[in-house]
Formats: sequence, C-alpha cells, structure tokens
Amino acid sequence: MRTHITPTGWWSGIIAAVVCAGLVLAAPAQTASALVAHQVDNAHGGRGTLLSSTPLGAESTTQITEDLRARQFAFDPSQVRSSAHAYRLTYRTVDAAGRPTTASGLFVLPDTGNRNPQVITYLHGTMAGKDEAPSVATGSDRTAAFLFSSAGYATVAPDYVGLGTGPGLHPYLDVADATDASVDMLEAARTAGNRLGRQLRQNVLVTGFSQGAVVAMGLGRALQAGATPGLRLAAVAPISGPYHLQNAEIPAAFTISQLDKADATYYVAYLLTAWQRVYRIYDNPAEVFQAPYDKTVPPLYDGQHDERAIFPNLPATPQQLLTPAYLRQIEHPTGRLLAALRANDNTCSDWRPRVPVRFFFADGDEQVAPANTTQCRQDFTARGVPTTVVDVGGVGHSESARRAASQVLTWFRQQH
Repeated sequence: MRTHITPTGWWSGIIAAVVCAGLVLAAPAQTASALVAHQVDNAHGGRGTLLSSTPLGAESTTQITEDLRARQFAFDPSQVRSSAHAYRLTYRTVDAAGRPTTASGLFVLPDTGNRNPQVITYLHGTMAGKDEAPSVATGSDRTAAFLFSSAGYATVAPDYVGLGTGPGLHPYLDVADATDASVDMLEAARTAGNRLGRQLRQNVLVTGFSQGAVVAMGLGRALQAGATPGLRLAAVAPISGPYHLQNAEIPAAFTISQLDKADATYYVAYLLTAWQRVYRIYDNPAEVFQAPYDKTVPPLYDGQHDERAIFPNLPATPQQLLTPAYLRQIEHPTGRLLAALRANDNTCSDWRPRVPVRFFFADGDEQVAPANTTQCRQDFTARGVPTTVVDVGGVGHSESARRAASQVLTWFRQQH
C-alpha cells in the first residue's frame, strides 16, 4: 500500500519531439457490483483513445543501474540490457460513476531493435498526492518501470483516475475503476507504440504492488474475459496486496501487533473517505470519524496532500480515529459498507485464471497482513487453480516491492 517514496531527480537528457497527428511523440456514484468486461471504443474517440504522448526523457543502462542501487532494489545487473525512453500518455477513460474523463500514465519503451516488444503492465501502490504518480514523480514506481523496459519489455504503468495529471479525485481501492483505467491505458499504449514504430505483442504480463496487486488481479480477470480486443493475458504476479479487506486486512489493522497502527490509520481514513464518494457508505462524517477528524480528515485526501502532509494530522490508531459505533460497523459490516467490501474483495474468488499466477509477499510486512496472500491463494486452490507463492523474507512492505521486482522479471521471462 503506502510506498514511502521520497522523489529525487534522476532524469537526464530530453529527446527530440516530433508532431504526429497532432500528438507530441518522440521519434526512434457506482453500484457495488462485480467487474464487467467492456469493449474499448478507440475507433470512435471513446475509451482508450490516446490524446497526447509527452516525452519525459531517457535513461542509459548505467543510469538505470545506478538508480536501482540508489533506491535499494535487489536486482541482477545482467537484467539491465538496454537504455529506455519514457512518455506520459493522456487518454480517455471513465470515472467510478461511468462518466467520461481522462487519465494519465507512464509508458516506457526499450531502445532495442525489437519492433514487437511484449508488454508488462505495472500497477502502483497507494498514494494520496496526485503528483506522486509514475508519470509525474521520479520515484520507485518509475524505477521499477525502467527495470522492466531495460530488459526489453514495453512497460505500461497507469496513474489511475484522479492521480497524475488526470482531473478529479482518486477512487482509492475501487477495483473496477482502476481496472477500467488500466485496460484503457493498454489500448492507448498500443496507439502510442504504433506511432513510434512499435507494434506491441498481444500477450500481456501483469504485475502490481500493494493497491496495485489487487488491481493486477482485476486487470488479469478483465483481460482474460476479453476486455479489449487483440490483447490476451499471459501471466499475473501480484506483490503484497490487500486482496481480502473484510476478512484479512481490516481485522489485522485493528488487532495484529505486526501491523503499524499509524499506517493502518492512514489507510482506513483514505479508504472510508474515497469509498464515501463512490458508494455513499455513510450519511455524515460525524457518524464515522471522531471530532475533530470528522471535519479535518476528508479534506486531507483531496489529491493535493501527500502522506507527509497527512500523517501529522491523523491520530495514532484507528480506534482514536473512528467513533465507537463505526468501530462496531467495521467489525460487523452491513448495508452499503458490506456491499462495497464484497464488490472489492472478489478479485481472488470469482474467476479461474487460465495463465500462470505467482504471488509475492513479505512475512515481515508491517502494512499489509500476509493473511491476504494466504486467503487469496486458498480461494484459487479451492477451485483447482494452481498458483505459486514466494516469500521475499522478513522485511517491511516497501522493501517487499524492491525485493520482488527483479524476481517478477525473471519469472516473466520464463513464461515466454
């Protein structure tokens, strides 16, 4: 979930831009229901239509390697085989209510002679600030994208709705909305790739961290169901995801000593504030948040505050944040809250992957309970779906992503 990213500058060089069909390109409230596969209407200016592609810069193999080391990624230097160029894509999608909107995302292409690269979609973890998204911030998410592309893959990393340069507020942990934005960016990336002389392969490898791990499951399900013509799911490798909010993550946030209570408070506040905008889970903030947090918490999650601004304005524990009545509601959810939980806790339970699935998690995770991965795998096992699980060790949440990224890449290469 939270990634503890401190943005630092690491870009060098600006590539020449050309205008192609009017685009800047570089030369060389929703109901609580299950996801429904959709068809992208790119031909008629609908969902997945590419609106612009802005060159962001290039990284040499030396720069990529240095950045991976600086951000403490565990990686095999031999995986860094190519320099890569990055772009910010802006494209059409829909918001959580199904209304037309736009979103942005990061698109990274390797500098190889391969004109038909395979795609890795990387879904980022929790962030509250719009400018922390991969297409804007030079943080660990962008570093991971460059790692994948340096190995020869075209990397597609959506910002999601309401983050990056997109308008509106982010519907945090609303899987259907993030899945839609991710499917639509894949279509926009195909268009951008074509205009850059690349025809992206049909088979898509999907990974994601934390919030993005849940989105990875949603995207995998959608691609397998035929969400966009001409693209097929090849494999899924989620990392440290809160797949079971009701039965694993929320109970752990209130009871298990392993989880950091300040982090849990941040997540609970973010979740309830965002879901109120989508599912109308309460009538008045005072029903949910104790004073003065009923007035101070909702404005904090407006996309203009990052975690460094939010944490000092939250109490130390979820019990201090929520009213006694809502604590009972969290423990025994009913009504709209229960419906919202069921709508977002089904990414492991209502599909049968026909591709390889490998889970990554950390036994020492202080933010996402390992029981999430255990329960998700059990869901698949009960339906006869084989999966594998990799425990990256007794490390914290953010380090689990830095340890897993290179292992995900190695495993993806074995799926060809």
